Amino acid sequence: MSQPAITLWSDANYFSPYVLSVYVALKEKGLSFTLQTIDLACGQHLQPGWKGYDLTRRVPALSVDDFVLSESSAIDEYLEERFAPPTWERIYPLDIEKRARARQIQAWLRSDLMPIREERSTDIVFGGVAKPALSVEGQKAAEKLIAMAEAVLPVGQQNLFGEWSIADTDLALMLNRLIFNGDDVPERLKEYAAFQWQRASVQRFIALSAKRPG
Repeated sequence: MSQPAITLWSDANYFSPYVLSVYVALKEKGLSFTLQTIDLACGQHLQPGWKGYDLTRRVPALSVDDFVLSESSAIDEYLEERFAPPTWERIYPLDIEKRARARQIQAWLRSDLMPIREERSTDIVFGGVAKPALSVEGQKAAEKLIAMAEAVLPVGQQNLFGEWSIADTDLALMLNRLIFNGDDVPERLKEYAAFQWQRASVQRFIALSAKRPG
């Protein structure tokens, strides 16, 4: 199958949960792509000369030939439509209600739970850093995340919708912010997140963060 030229821009450490989402989507689709890094710590994303500068100046950014797009959930949805099943692998559920639920979960994880994102940054997940106990607000956010995850994950299932979707990767990452730091998470959610984390596309991204300079 022929495909256009695709480039994904990532943070230099490969710590971004949003880059993870797009990277996994590309790998699951079976798409070939070039990976470029932007050093956020040095402010490289705020300087002209890279594709994302004229958009949000954030990673991930994706170019497909001359089309450039930012924001990970928008990129994931674009990839599903641009490289549509059955020619390319599916990353969202076929059922329309399940697909809407997957997008809801993605949007919620990106717009809510700020105390978790602040107190449990992804250097815990990808860098092995340990953080102190959650604040009161952090604990409330963790309880909210756990309640939602238990509500949407069917009992006895390893995927949200009967088969893997990109929302599984995104939810597992958020849970692992807590799990990898030793916070209290129900066992079935730990098992779910561990199962999702072993997916080959996820492991390939983890390998990138492990090989980062320094």
